[in-house]
Amino acid sequence: MTRVSLLSFFLLATPALADWQTRAGDVPVDPESLVGRTLTFYDDGQSRYSAGGSYSFTYGVQNGGGTAYGVYRVVDDGSICVDFRNGFSRCDLYVINAGRLLLITQDGARYPVRPD
Repeated sequence: MTRVSLLSFFLLATPALADWQTRAGDVPVDPESLVGRTLTFYDDGQSRYSAGGSYSFTYGVQNGGGTAYGVYRVVDDGSICVDFRNGFSRCDLYVINAGRLLLITQDGARYPVRPD
């Protein structure tokens, strides 16, 4: 009974995380820790979360280069949602697993971030 109660408490305490396709060992990252940082992915794409709420993603050369601009907001479940200038929107969850920072998309794709 104790296990069921603890599991119920966890799911009630973080109901929206149940909607993300997380895996064992995933620990959500405090989104505020990403502000002011540039995160580089293994395809050389770079996400930038500015202190004022602006966001940019610069594509790696092999993906055509160029930059998409928008604004971001932190949602109650700890995910970060971006509204791009072109009308496209997306939400992502950052987690750490086995010492690696990963971005999880709403459809469950996982993208590791290069270490700083």
